[in-house]
Amino acid sequence: MYKAWLALCLVAIAACSGGARDLEEAYIADLHDRLQRGELSSESLIRWYIQRIEAIDNAGPELNSIIEINPDALSIARSLDAEWHNSGPRGPLHGIPVVLKANIDTADQMYTSAGSLALAEHAPSGDAFIVKRLRDAGAVILGKANLSEWANFRSTRSSSGWSSVGGQTRNPYDPARSPCGSSSGSAVAVSANLTVVAVGTETDGSVVCPAGVNGIVGIKPTLGLVSRSGIIPIAHSQDTAGPMARSVRDAAMLLTAMTGVDAEDPATAGAEIHHDYSSNLTADGLRGKRIGILRSYHGAESNPHVEAIFEASVAALKEQGAETVDDIEYESDDLRDAEFEVLKYEFKADLNAYLETSAAPVESLADLIAFNEAHAETVMPIFGQEIFEMAAAMGPLSDPTYDEALESSRRIARSAIDDAMNEHGLDALIVPTNGPAWMIDHVNGDNYGIGSSSLAAISGYPSITVPAGFVSGLPIGVSFIGKAWNEKQLIEIAYAFEQAVGARRAPDL
Repeated sequence: MYKAWLALCLVAIAACSGGARDLEEAYIADLHDRLQRGELSSESLIRWYIQRIEAIDNAGPELNSIIEINPDALSIARSLDAEWHNSGPRGPLHGIPVVLKANIDTADQMYTSAGSLALAEHAPSGDAFIVKRLRDAGAVILGKANLSEWANFRSTRSSSGWSSVGGQTRNPYDPARSPCGSSSGSAVAVSANLTVVAVGTETDGSVVCPAGVNGIVGIKPTLGLVSRSGIIPIAHSQDTAGPMARSVRDAAMLLTAMTGVDAEDPATAGAEIHHDYSSNLTADGLRGKRIGILRSYHGAESNPHVEAIFEASVAALKEQGAETVDDIEYESDDLRDAEFEVLKYEFKADLNAYLETSAAPVESLADLIAFNEAHAETVMPIFGQEIFEMAAAMGPLSDPTYDEALESSRRIARSAIDDAMNEHGLDALIVPTNGPAWMIDHVNGDNYGIGSSSLAAISGYPSITVPAGFVSGLPIGVSFIGKAWNEKQLIEIAYAFEQAVGARRAPDL
């Protein structure tokens, strides 16, 4: 009790020093202006967040979203302060803290564990490409976020936000409830004001679900817009990192810094279609747009409160001058089965390739399975590794079964989006992102209820989730889905919706 009280006092002291006042819910542009005027330094900003992590993440409600704080964060901030004084800022992220999901490589004093005890002391020799981009932009890597271990691809009975390194991350709106996954810690850290922005990763739902459940914005980019090199993989045909923020504009700023052509990731050749994604955002960005209302998703019509929020969201689109086309549906037969087949094949191949080249403590999926069996009491106390075992049994990527599953799943998902948008002349689709967060259950595992991530994930097309309302105090988001490389327009639509609805509300901590 005393430790929690002391930590809270330290937060109050830090908030009154170095100009670091009223930082909760602060946006990047606000902080940049205060840094420019000398009312705030990056060092005092980082110090405030570190103290807040101590008070709220490690004590108080014990959200448990941060695995480790960067020991160099304060010294990096001091250096960036001096650089700003001497030569001016590099850009809008200069001196701004960013938290990374713990499956993203950094060549510093932090580890890249994917939440697994098998990689608890895995120290990569190089930064992931996106980390290089963020450092070049002047961002301060504040720390690593907890996640669903192995990005939720170890067991069918996993608990989102639990890892053998980090334990259980908790939802800031109700710590007894799930933060969704697998980018659980990244979402919670942003929502609870433990960082300004964060980076998550998604294969299917791992950015948009935790973003929606924790009341923030999350962008799942087009496959290839953001480099995959230096990120512990699940499947190269769907994996992507994505920004998480409290506002669409901040998410767009972070996305701008993250994108770029990476010689080690040929999929990023398309990233030459590059924009400042935060420019030209206006409140009337919905006027004249045509939005399709997607009614086919997991758990559709299962929760009347979610349906009411969705209908209110559609009404808001119309009020802002958008035209809507209702009852967009698609055939989902065999889509998820084919996707799972692809993920199992690619996980084995991609993870083995990463482990072989990264000087990791284990060298293959087979070694990892053996490690988990040998350390079952600490690694597998609440769920097993049956997905690992299924993946280990798969053949090479040259198997015709893999090719057929990949072709089938991509064709169905891309056709569903392309056909609907072409037929009706649409600019985007809208669909509920999530239902209310479920209770954390280490006996039965997750209970998602409502989800709509698979169409964008399997197709490799972009989606962005935005807060839309609350059910019994728990956040509900809606997702906008677009065609490949159409992030700029999708962000403009999401921004205008955000300005019209204004549903973001900080958790009461």
